[in-house]
Amino acid sequence: MEYSTDKPAATLKPEALPPRVADAVLRVSLFAATLVAVVVMVTSKQTEVVPVPGAPVGVMITHTAKFHHSPPFVYFVAALSVACLYSIITTLASLSLTLKPAFSNKFFLHFAFWDILILGVVASAMGAASAEAYNGLRGNHHVGWSKVCPTYDKFCVHVGTSAAVSLLASFILVFLIMLSFFSLYKQVLH
Repeated sequence: MEYSTDKPAATLKPEALPPRVADAVLRVSLFAATLVAVVVMVTSKQTEVVPVPGAPVGVMITHTAKFHHSPPFVYFVAALSVACLYSIITTLASLSLTLKPAFSNKFFLHFAFWDILILGVVASAMGAASAEAYNGLRGNHHVGWSKVCPTYDKFCVHVGTSAAVSLLASFILVFLIMLSFFSLYKQVLH
């Protein structure tokens, strides 16, 4: 029998992104998503010539669709602006934790609680804006609301895009919450 003193080759494992770095990257992504959603919603404006309801055929007026004409869209902008500000503050805190990681466990717990709160705010705003957008797209014949998206197509594209980007922000918040709890779980095991 031959004995070898050679050690077996070590298996190379890909380095995982440290939780503090992943947290900072996700928070920057959250900032970008909320900022884009707010900017797209605020810039949603379209002017069209439309017939006057109840007037003789052929009487037309110029009408403008803007986000601030609808309370759910105003709430959406306000809620996502708060989430954007929150992402700036927590990104700075997360970046400071990469420099001084001594308080990272405590911060991950606080981040998790606040992320859950902000997720609720973003999700409720997204739901309100999406419901209003759906009414604009399909109308509601039960209460006599007509479709507005065939007339204000660019406005509706802006609103739909903004709602989709806010959905991305919601997913980013879910990943942040999972990352925080996973980091805390790993600390409890060690």
